[in-house]
Amino acid sequence: MEWLYLPGGIILIAVICTIFLHQMRASQVKAAFAESSKTLLGAGFVLLFTIPMVRILINSGVNESDLVSMPVAMAQLVADGVGHVYPLFAPAVGALGAFIAGSNTVSNLMLSAFQFNVAEALSVSTAMMVALQAVGAAAGNMIAIHNVVAASATVGLLGREGTTLRKTILPTLYYCLFAGIVGLLAFYVFHIGDPLMGG
Repeated sequence: MEWLYLPGGIILIAVICTIFLHQMRASQVKAAFAESSKTLLGAGFVLLFTIPMVRILINSGVNESDLVSMPVAMAQLVADGVGHVYPLFAPAVGALGAFIAGSNTVSNLMLSAFQFNVAEALSVSTAMMVALQAVGAAAGNMIAIHNVVAASATVGLLGREGTTLRKTILPTLYYCLFAGIVGLLAFYVFHIGDPLMGG
């Protein structure tokens, strides 16, 4: 009976309960399985490409050549190229991470080290910069491909993700721009320091 505690066992029990609760006939159960399988394949296909990219980025610092990790290398490039205007773009980077990875959490896992290193390179609050990353990643959830595909599949609009993205991109851009302006004010007008580092 230990199989009951596995996720698959719980799903099986839920399916059986649903069949009896809705008094479904065999043909209805077959049609429901066919439709849900098609939806799952369409939505799950997107996941195959982002997970390896996230793992490579997170573990890129583990190498025998003592090369810096990808987030650190990107941070150095951005700090040199964009300079002190970067906090305006920090939320957009978080949103882009959520768009690509499909998750606020994964965006933060992937890019927090990058944001932290940019803040160190610019000698500004690392805590505030990582907070801008988190805010941007939350905004990016509106346009995250996985979320849009999953929501479209749930409401029967699979194949119309472009329409959903066109409607959610404007609030996302507004959210990121507003957060970026707040970040610039926090760093250069109010001189927010790093509370965890005594700054």
